[in-house]
Amino acid sequence: MTSTSSGPTFDPYDNTPELIPLRTAAQAGDWPAVRAFFAGLRSVDRLTSASGLLADIPGVENFLERAAAELPGDPLPRALLAERYVYIGWDIRSGALAKHVSQDQFGQFHDWLRRAEQILIEVCAEQPAYAPAWTARLLTARGLELGLTEARRRYDRLAAHHPHHYRAQSQLLQQLCPKWGGSWEAAHGFARECATGAPDGSASGALVALAHIEHWVDLKSTERTAYLRGVPVRDDLRFAAQVSVLHPDHRPDWNSIGAHSAFAFAFSLGGHFADAAPHFAFLGDRASEFPWQYLPDQKSAFLKFRTFALASQEGRQP
Repeated sequence: MTSTSSGPTFDPYDNTPELIPLRTAAQAGDWPAVRAFFAGLRSVDRLTSASGLLADIPGVENFLERAAAELPGDPLPRALLAERYVYIGWDIRSGALAKHVSQDQFGQFHDWLRRAEQILIEVCAEQPAYAPAWTARLLTARGLELGLTEARRRYDRLAAHHPHHYRAQSQLLQQLCPKWGGSWEAAHGFARECATGAPDGSASGALVALAHIEHWVDLKSTERTAYLRGVPVRDDLRFAAQVSVLHPDHRPDWNSIGAHSAFAFAFSLGGHFADAAPHFAFLGDRASEFPWQYLPDQKSAFLKFRTFALASQEGRQP
């Protein structure tokens, strides 16, 4: 590892090449190939991760609408279509604060989410254990402002069949933050619940890092550095990393890059570069877009922090 590399790449297809056939099939509008790709996925985590990536590809709603109409008893095309509708809606809304979103944007946003919700209600009624549909319903719950109780009910329905489901946990964590009507007590409490409740080696411990990052974002600029530098936050991050991605039982999967990215980000912003080092060592030239997108120049920040972290690990000055 050297600081002169041209990395990192934030592209999930560069970072996880086995996903490339999904993108190729989706861009070609090849439903049989898309269906075959999903049929080959052997875990719920992979299934919902792939669902989210497919939903972010422009135009896939065209062949998914046809597939859903032709296969009315199959939950897959309907769940994929609904999540695509959610993404279309969020793209119209944009990631701006609510005060900067127009009434027309909100109207279209809610229209798309209501279309998605209607599909998802039907799928969940028919297939109560179908993780892609319940995960997407956490997105619609947040966007339609259905409240914390309803969001938690949906998460609990999913968790009853698929406990410690990382993507669903990440979505509920967003709902529990103050920006969506929650509180920092609720967000941090849920993150620690995920970290301590999951089997050793699970990616769920990264929820602790994500909660601290969201808290950091919410603070005034003059308060941010002190928050992440604080010993309680550092120790919280250390514990979560040790029971999750740094635990001997951790087996790298499609969540690992995002989880290591969260720890690398949080430790680095707090100046805990020796703690960040093993996460950068795993990442190499790979990183997830989130949470690095919170920084103005995410690539430069990643390279700078990685240099500091690896130098700290080697006991030298960067």
